[in-house]
Amino acid sequence: MIVVLSKDVTSHDKEIVRIFLKDRGFSTREQSLGDDAIIGAVGKGVVDIRELSLLPGVERVAATSKPYELASRETKAEDSIVSVSAGPSCPIVKIGGSRITVIAGPCAVESKDQIMETAAMVRESGAVLLRGGAYKPRTSPYAFQGLGMQGLEFMKAAGEANGMPIVTEVVSPELAVQMKDLTDMFQIGARNMQNFELLKKVGSLGKPVLLKRGPSATIEEWLMAAEYLLASGTKDVVLCERGIRTFETYTRNTLDISAIPVVKGLCHLPVIVDPSHAVGIRAKVSSAALAAIAAGADGLTVEVHPRPDEALSDGPQSLYPEQFEKLMRDIEALAPVVGKELLRTPKPHHGAASAGTDISKAVPEGNGKTPEQQGVPRELPVAFCGESGAYAEQALMRIFGEESPRLQASSFTGLFDAVLDGSASAGVVPVENSQTGSIHENYDLFLRYPDIAIVGELKLRIVHCLIADERASIESIRIVRSHPQGFAQCKEFLDKHPDWILEPATTTATAVASIAREGAVKVAAIAGEAAAKAHGLKILREGIETNPLNYTRFVIMALRQGDKAPVPPSLGSGKPNKASLVFSVPDEPGSLFACLQILSEKGINLSKLESRPIQGKPWEYLFYVDVSIPEGEGDFDKAIAELKGKTKDFHFLGAYRAML
Repeated sequence: MIVVLSKDVTSHDKEIVRIFLKDRGFSTREQSLGDDAIIGAVGKGVVDIRELSLLPGVERVAATSKPYELASRETKAEDSIVSVSAGPSCPIVKIGGSRITVIAGPCAVESKDQIMETAAMVRESGAVLLRGGAYKPRTSPYAFQGLGMQGLEFMKAAGEANGMPIVTEVVSPELAVQMKDLTDMFQIGARNMQNFELLKKVGSLGKPVLLKRGPSATIEEWLMAAEYLLASGTKDVVLCERGIRTFETYTRNTLDISAIPVVKGLCHLPVIVDPSHAVGIRAKVSSAALAAIAAGADGLTVEVHPRPDEALSDGPQSLYPEQFEKLMRDIEALAPVVGKELLRTPKPHHGAASAGTDISKAVPEGNGKTPEQQGVPRELPVAFCGESGAYAEQALMRIFGEESPRLQASSFTGLFDAVLDGSASAGVVPVENSQTGSIHENYDLFLRYPDIAIVGELKLRIVHCLIADERASIESIRIVRSHPQGFAQCKEFLDKHPDWILEPATTTATAVASIAREGAVKVAAIAGEAAAKAHGLKILREGIETNPLNYTRFVIMALRQGDKAPVPPSLGSGKPNKASLVFSVPDEPGSLFACLQILSEKGINLSKLESRPIQGKPWEYLFYVDVSIPEGEGDFDKAIAELKGKTKDFHFLGAYRAML
């Protein structure tokens, strides 16, 4: 039952409604449903709807049409995102939304060495949660039943060593209590999907739960099992389709691909797929996994073993590490096609920067020794894309100081990866130029990396130079290299030399570096003065940009922690004064106007509005919006909540402080 509250409802009115429902045998949960504030009531209570409707603050009462009230989209329209955490030393893993989350590990924990080896392998390939059975319910009483609590201790140690929360099966209510402190996410196996006492006990512990579909369960029975968990206390449930029993004998089970879009339409909970148990044949697992992603699954749980032929449980369906590596690369290629991104999380650094980090400067202490020589971990670098002398590096130094340690990424994707995997504490990336507009590639990356947020902004004046070898002259130049934006910003100058061949580069500084490496005298680059100095080249012409009022907007990005991202100390302690949003709107008259009206009514200034087509969805558009945050923070929060109810595909890129 859903109690829709009136717009002017008071806290006192809400409490009266809650007490009224509780006295009649219902449990309640308050939340938003579109523009409405509602109280969901579940339980076996009896109530007179007319009497409830007359209470102060109640606009109307509606009965839900689904027996799984808490799991139903009638109660919660937006997708739920489940967070799994192993504590402050381990990254938070999110399941749902625009992410594809991969869980991997052996069917059973067989020894400490085996689970440690497997965890390291799957983590290196991109898995973010570690699976493995300490207790194994088996069809045969003579089969390997698991190592019990010792196996769970081994698994927890492997997870902590590799920065991975763990998922493991619980087989009885008594064990659930014993396992609670060592388990980050409980798994309810297919055989126990309708073990209602187990569901109630696990739900009452409040930890995230992975609920597998029973081999003979209907979709409604599966969702009712989820309802048991939700009604018992946990808010974080992930559904797992692992195949159902049919008359087919060529696979272990029949993977019900159609259940994925059906369940996602009925229910707000994330849905993942276990292709290993579905097909039971190693050679078929990857195909089934990719089909699940294409059908809309929020992730996968895959069995991987370093030596499947020696596995004590489910060896024939366990992937070899190299097979899993290939599957992860295939998922990464498929993810953008379905509008999602393969989830990555920071790897543990154990107090130091990761191996292979290219830090261009180390800050020596007063005694002349580096931090490492004094036993102090090196400060993590800030990442930028390009070679020394890049405009992004200039922006980085302006924000973080000239002595800040830096990491050079070879591409913008590599830059985002460095921030996400913890190789860099933050990153600096260009998103817009005052002459040529938005850098769409980087806006797209913010959508593909939902766990990275914008935390600051700097506008840098761009003065372009024509740079070449000491032996070169204007007359000798035949080829010019630069970033495409550099060409666009210097169009008038380039138009005077129509015989020059333009070769695009990843960044302006990369173009300069290529000339320095080649020693070419017929090639020039368009970049800044700093790039010329960094690579020992000369400037043939300075200030060649078409318009001297040429500025690039750089944003500072960092990994989200919860719903927010840490603000670099160099940006000061001031409150955020700007935010960036991306959303689409329903295809109906006035939908965009309704969104802009929300901002106007809350006194929020709109500083940017740009639309772009959505790839793969002809004639549908994403709107990129920058707004100023007013002094009254409550108004901004209310506006965002209202926008989420009016829009589709809403993305909050970050609230941040813009520097002058």
